[in-house]
Amino acid sequence: MTSGPLPTAGGVWGGPEEAISLLASGQVTELSLSDDTHGTGYDVLLWLEEAVATRGFVPPRVQVHSANSSARQKMTLAITRIGRFVQDGQGG
Repeated sequence: MTSGPLPTAGGVWGGPEEAISLLASGQVTELSLSDDTHGTGYDVLLWLEEAVATRGFVPPRVQVHSANSSARQKMTLAITRIGRFVQDGQGG
């Protein structure tokens, strides 16, 4: 699953809302995100970080493929925080 563009069954990117909906279903095992399209990948990471920290959500494996070096660094830090929440056993 990728954040930009994320093809749906119809082949159209549904945006961060669709990615979050798929994540919430618990069926996503791997996630590859970009922040090259107006911050969409970071929006997904913010949701994921909150879900892990407050509800004990089990995150999928997450990778970043952004060409924007600043965005890639910001997203990598978010992924690190998510990993720490998992290690610390924080959540719901």
